[in-house]
Amino acid sequence: SFRKNENLSASLLNFLVTSEEKRGRLAIALERAEQEGWQWTEVEIPDEEIELETAIQRINNHVIERVGNFTTSTENLPNGITLKMVSLPAGQFLMGSPDSDPDARDNEKPPHQVQVNGFAIGKYSVTQAQYEAVMGTNPSRFQNNPQNPVEKISWNDAQAFCRKLSQITGKTYRLPTEAEWEYACRAGTTTRFYFGDDANQLGDYAWYYGNSQGTTHPVGQKKPNAWGLYDMSGNVWEWCEDDWHDNYIGAPTDGSAWITNNNDNDYDYRIPRGGSWYNIPNLCRSAFRNYNYRRLFFNVGFRVVCGARRTL
Repeated sequence: SFRKNENLSASLLNFLVTSEEKRGRLAIALERAEQEGWQWTEVEIPDEEIELETAIQRINNHVIERVGNFTTSTENLPNGITLKMVSLPAGQFLMGSPDSDPDARDNEKPPHQVQVNGFAIGKYSVTQAQYEAVMGTNPSRFQNNPQNPVEKISWNDAQAFCRKLSQITGKTYRLPTEAEWEYACRAGTTTRFYFGDDANQLGDYAWYYGNSQGTTHPVGQKKPNAWGLYDMSGNVWEWCEDDWHDNYIGAPTDGSAWITNNNDNDYDYRIPRGGSWYNIPNLCRSAFRNYNYRRLFFNVGFRVVCGARRTL
């Protein structure tokens, strides 16, 4: 079913009409075959009626998941350093955890559908080399490799990086909203992790407590998710734009940042996502949410998004 105000192209409308005609011809063929004594096997088809936009989005998400053909761009930073960005298409996804997940927390509920606009996001967490090229400093604890993700970063530090990067490039760089982050992390999946439900596979995709040897590691060494993004779980937590809320009741459904406190207070709670080298698998789930004072920064880094900032 579709609403009258939905815009349908001529080709799409023709497709729908043709499909209906084929449905009619198939009914005639089945009736004739039954008259000739054919044997039939009953197959249960879900009687589900969805809007056209939802159907198209499901097809789109399936193609994206299988093909993974995304545009990658490179931003040139000072000192010959580069920043790789991956453009993600607009889409709809189920944010949060279902009751069926035994590890789900109340702050991950209720699960809700979110429509996200297209945006570009960092292929990797911001590295120490990238942070130093833009900011001129490296506050990280683990400085054995410039390709390690930058850490010991406050939410304010991450915002300052985005502002300066925007000045250098002439584009709008910012932190991802929490919805954008989870959309990018899940990459079309609905499972506990972006590779499935089995936590025993986490070591193939992430640096976490069980394999990190108590330190961060260079970005991009583990397997990416289906959309070509690395280290969305583990290595370092990643700051998001939003204020902390205890659950998703009243959360925006358009992918915007949920900002209800505009005070400039170091003790405001902000949201890091993804888990880190220091955490157990449960904390690296796609839906897991954490909160921290925006001035505190143990094992927290970030990745950037390019696009206009939207808030509720």
